Amino acid sequence: MITLQVDGMTCSGCSAAVERVIRRIDPAASVAVDLATGRVEVGSTSAEADRLAQAVTAAGYEARPA
Repeated sequence: MITLQVDGMTCSGCSAAVERVIRRIDPAASVAVDLATGRVEVGSTSAEADRLAQAVTAAGYEARPA
C-alpha cells in the first residue's frame, strides 16, 4: 500500500483527476481518495511512491509520499 499526501484537492473533480493520473501509471491499482485529509491510498504492485507523487504533482497538485 502506498500513501500519498496531496494538497490542492478541493472537490470531487479534483479527487477524480488524481485517481485518473494514478490509473494511467497502473490501471489495475486500487485508489482511495480522502478529500477531507488529502490522503490518497494506492494499492499497486508495480507503481512506486515517488513516481506517483511526481505524476500527481505534474497534474497540478502538490503530492508527496506520506
